[in-house]
Formats: sequence, C-alpha cells, structure tokens
Amino acid sequence: MLSRVAYRLYWLARYIERAENTARIINVNSNLLFDLPRGTRISWKTLVEIFGAEALYSSRHSHFDERSIMRFLIIDDAYPSSIINCLSMARENARTTKEILPTEAWEKINELYLVAKEDLNSGLARKNRYDLLQKIIFGCQLSVGILAGTMSNNAAYDVMRVGRNLERADMGTRIIDIGSANFFPHLLDNQEESTAVEFFQSILWMNILVSLSAYQMYRQHVRNRVDGLEVVRYLLKDNDFPRATMHCLSQIQECVEKLPEGLKIATDIEKTKRKINTANIKKLIDNGLNEYIDALQVEFNRLNDKIEHKWLIA
Repeated sequence: MLSRVAYRLYWLARYIERAENTARIINVNSNLLFDLPRGTRISWKTLVEIFGAEALYSSRHSHFDERSIMRFLIIDDAYPSSIINCLSMARENARTTKEILPTEAWEKINELYLVAKEDLNSGLARKNRYDLLQKIIFGCQLSVGILAGTMSNNAAYDVMRVGRNLERADMGTRIIDIGSANFFPHLLDNQEESTAVEFFQSILWMNILVSLSAYQMYRQHVRNRVDGLEVVRYLLKDNDFPRATMHCLSQIQECVEKLPEGLKIATDIEKTKRKINTANIKKLIDNGLNEYIDALQVEFNRLNDKIEHKWLIA
C-alpha cells in the first residue's frame, strides 16, 4: 500500500471520529449549561477552550456568545476542525480511495456529508441543534459500522483503526477535561452548599458519561451512584469499553504490531498505557487532573507524529 493512500485512509478515519466527537462535546456542554445553576464557571467559551481554538476564534469574533461559537464549531470553513470541514475532508479522502473502500462505505460517507451540509444552517438554532448533532453522530457511527462489517481486516483497515482510536482517545480525554475544572468556585464551607455542589457534580459527570454513550456500561461496571473519581477511572483505565483511553491505546498497539517495523511504536504505546494504569486518580482529581489530561494529549500528538513519519509520509 502506498504511503499516500495510507495517509488518506488514516485521516478519513480521524475526520469521521472528530466530527462525531465534536458533536458529542457540543451536546454535553449545551446540556450542562441548561442543567447547572448560574454562577458556575462553565460557559459557551468552555467549548472553544476544550478544542484549543481560542486564538483563531478571537481573530474572527469579538464575543464568546452561543450563536457565534456554534457557527464556528459547526459550519465555519476557516476552522479546520469544524464539523462541516471534518465531514468534507472525510468525504474527499473516501473519494480518492474508493478503489480500496467497500462501495457501501463510500456511499454512506458521501451521503452523510451531503445531508449534513443541507441541514447545518437550520441546525444552528437551539431548537434544532440536538437533533442535527444526533443525526451526525449516528451517521458517523453507521459509516464506521459499515467499514467494520464489509472491509477486509488487512493493512488498510489497520491503518484506519489506528486513526480512529487515536482520535477517539484524544477527543475522549477532552470530554473528561470538562469535568476536571472547578466549576463551583463560590462554594463555601457550610453543609448546605457542600451538598448542593455534590449534587451538581453528579449531574456534570452523568452528562459526560451520556455524551460518550457510556452511562449504561458504567452502571454495569460501577453499581454505586455516579461519582467523579469512578467516572474518570472508568473512562481512562477500563480495558473493555470502546471509548475508554486504555481500550483505544490497546487497539492502536494491536494494529501497529502488525504493520511493518511497528515494534518500537508499540513499545512506546505500552509505556503510555503503564502510565495510565499506575495513575492515582484520586490525587489527580484533588490536584492536577487538568495537567495530567494535557500531558496525555501531548503524548497522543507525539504518537501521531511517529505514525505519520513511519508509514504515512513518503
């Protein structure tokens, strides 16, 4: 397989996953804004910060208001990771690799882009937004499912699995990052407010689980009430849940071990997995989860660079 073909397949998978997870992050942030009381630190600006796009956004908009941020994240051509740009790039990468992809997969990716493009403007309004984003999420999932069910498990598919799981790990940690900030700075030491904050933190973590379609699996795994410590531990360390960071890294490791000269990168992934396995989640939540998540994302970027230079860039 030519490196330029592998590159397109890798980024096809990443762009589909990025579009889906951007929709998920917008939904969870929107739900939290409506569910949590005024006075918390969460705001529409939080969305732009999660994606690390403050500089680009500020160069195009003077206020961090809901409508401007929705336009920026969903339909702005100038923002490379807007949903419409991700779907457009996924479609282009699928179009240029049609001879490798199953016909059904190309048709679904093309249809997803065309339907989303037609509905995006009307979907910016708050009353239509949730339905639009859910349609994009399900369309991305259907595309991934078609690929999984119809594509030979060869090197081309392994490259796509690597891209999908690396993007999933990165975006999943960004969603966890929503819960790592202290959104309740007005908390006093009296019992009444402590109880209220505990209740709102449960809402926060429940929304994070729902945004990752993880709520039911989490409740099967942890039978007590939703607790931030257990949620972070589950989403980072669980080996079985498909969107948990550890599971994503294991999938990447399995694929790169089958690719030519992949042992060195597989060993680097093992080191990252060990770092996650040995992390003291309670200490991180008490002091430093945000920094830990940022460090993980830096490692994911380095892993992407290693993968690109090893197999994708001639």
